[in-house]
Amino acid sequence: MRKLLESILARLIRHGRLRVTWPDGTTATYMGGPGPAAALRVTDDAWVRRLALDPAMVFGEAYMAGALQPVGCKIYEVLDVLLLNTTQGASHPAVRMVQRLRDIGEWLGRIGGAGPGREVAYHYNLDSRLYSLFLDEDQQYSCAYFERGDETLEEAQRAKKRHIAAKLLLDRPGLAVLDVGCGWGGLALTLAQDFGARVTGITLSTEQLNLARARAHAAGLSDRVRFELADYRDTTECYDRIVSVGMLEHVGEANYGTFYRTVRRCLAPEGVALIHHIGRSAGPGSTSSWLRKYIFPGGYSPALSDVMPDIERSGLMATDIEVLRLHYARTLRLWRERFAQHRDEIKDLYDERFCRMFEFYLAGAELTFRHERHVVFQIQLSPSQTSLPFTRDYMSPAPGQMQHVQAAQAL
Repeated sequence: MRKLLESILARLIRHGRLRVTWPDGTTATYMGGPGPAAALRVTDDAWVRRLALDPAMVFGEAYMAGALQPVGCKIYEVLDVLLLNTTQGASHPAVRMVQRLRDIGEWLGRIGGAGPGREVAYHYNLDSRLYSLFLDEDQQYSCAYFERGDETLEEAQRAKKRHIAAKLLLDRPGLAVLDVGCGWGGLALTLAQDFGARVTGITLSTEQLNLARARAHAAGLSDRVRFELADYRDTTECYDRIVSVGMLEHVGEANYGTFYRTVRRCLAPEGVALIHHIGRSAGPGSTSSWLRKYIFPGGYSPALSDVMPDIERSGLMATDIEVLRLHYARTLRLWRERFAQHRDEIKDLYDERFCRMFEFYLAGAELTFRHERHVVFQIQLSPSQTSLPFTRDYMSPAPGQMQHVQAAQAL
């Protein structure tokens, strides 16, 4: 099996250099043209066999188990070499065969998805102290918005909320807003406090619900913001605005039609919705098998071609689509750096294996946005031709204009 793995690496690495130390202590270097460099050690022949048979799944598992160890670098550098070459290099026939089998399983999972409940419980019900250690102070667990590129995480997440609020056209106080997949409540609280909205946030995570309610109470906003443990499909009220950030990735392809029909049903005739989600600019694909098993069971980031048919059938119009390309790569880098700073505290919450799992997830996700043409889509929707201004200027108000809007709404 080692010969098969060596053959895979020799064929794969066309950019940069990867040095591998095998269990018997021998070292081999696989290299191509200019590019990043990294080194690793595999400690056990049993893991070599497993890696050869299913590298996409087992590479992450070997790192979690400590059987695959970066040498003189971090797991980020190792993944940088591998993902760059997976995207641009030639793959071995054995890798392509395994990937085809994975794609079939992915497709079956997508068409049979039952909805977001299990995924939310699996990932978002982790101890909220974990997220407080690597997210921004508002605990925004989604792509930030970098207007310059050198902002702090806090600045960029505040900019993201302002950007979303502008697209929702919160042009008067008292608008009823539904936040689908509200997380720990940061966006809902901002829309209420800074823009005068009345917000209902729904989530399927009890951890998120409890913290969001506590934050609303502490901010004195319980009269304008309420949080509920609820499935979006059960929503019956009508809202002036609907927003969903980072939720669609967990809905499941079989439920896109239900999701957008629900948005249409619950949106006022002149209402506006904004759906913010990770997506694929290269067309439909498949989720990493490792990511589906250990981080987001059932998760899938759709291409526009995956969702647009259901949007069109729902009776909603796509009134604006913005593509955020490297914003999430930058966000993930800042999360990864903060995770490293607080690694000892996180290890006390969980254990070493968990830390390795999360390191692999954050590094792999960042590099996916850098190398594999993953992006974030912000899709603005409305059932009406006349609900929005003629041009997009209102989406990017100058700071003075934003202050004027906020001051007027406070009266």
